[in-house]
Amino acid sequence: MAAQIAQPPAIDTTYKVREAEGILDLYFYRKVGFQLAKVFAKLGMPPVGVTLLGGLFGIVAGHLYFYRDLRTNIAGMVLHIGANALDNADGQLARLTGRQSREGRIIDSVVDHLIFTSIYVHLTLRCLFEGASAMIFLVALAAALSHGLQSGAADYYRNAYLYFVSQRSRGDFDSSAALRSDYQTFTWREGPWQKFLLVLYLNFTRQQEMISPVLKKFRETVDRLFHEQIPEWLTAQYRDAARPAFKFWGVLMTNTRIFLLFAVLLLDRPAWFFWVEITVFNLLLIYLLYRQRNMCRSLLEMMKQSRQAQLD
Repeated sequence: MAAQIAQPPAIDTTYKVREAEGILDLYFYRKVGFQLAKVFAKLGMPPVGVTLLGGLFGIVAGHLYFYRDLRTNIAGMVLHIGANALDNADGQLARLTGRQSREGRIIDSVVDHLIFTSIYVHLTLRCLFEGASAMIFLVALAAALSHGLQSGAADYYRNAYLYFVSQRSRGDFDSSAALRSDYQTFTWREGPWQKFLLVLYLNFTRQQEMISPVLKKFRETVDRLFHEQIPEWLTAQYRDAARPAFKFWGVLMTNTRIFLLFAVLLLDRPAWFFWVEITVFNLLLIYLLYRQRNMCRSLLEMMKQSRQAQLD
């Protein structure tokens, strides 16, 4: 049976927050994904099925990047764009049909990692077969680890923004403490699948909190002081302080990497992809984490002063 859409479908209802969407997402991927989501809803296809289909496209695309043949690489690019469109469509389908779930978010994240694992492995093998030394394995590993840190930090920043500006109604801003508590409610005997997914998500969330401890502290302070509702003044201050950095965080998200990947393939310089990850993107990450730390410290001081004024 086809999934029921609770209200007349409107593309704006499938956005997280408009200012958190990239230009390419707003004017291409979200529009294409929305049309795909409506088709999948009529077919009764679950969001996780769309996620897995996109994963298949992306993994095959990574394999096609191995070959030093431009036509084959372009075929991979087409599949990769299709994978990204499906990655948008699965979330839009979930929001259209009211089928959002933590399990779906975790599977989506795992699939994204599998796609880029395929890309990194095949680009590394391509470089090796083209005459690169064994050092390319270390370069690729450094780039992949950098990628993980960069994308994790960008995802954490975006989810924090959604969490604070929407009064906690949006944003998958889970804490490691809450996830650890949920993880302990399952056993490997009775809920192996749920426990496996949660251990993956818990480790990923811990990594994000380690990258940005001051944002973790800010979230904990807000939840402790304003457990019922975040004050409007704090929401406005957070929005004004965080919004300008989105154009920089966007560089560390998927679309920029795809553009870079396509460029190095067209130039037949796949190793350049690794070096940009290690140098340019890491320098940008350091700058953004420094900026984020100062922002959170400033907001923490404002909350402290507001709290003191209330007590006085």
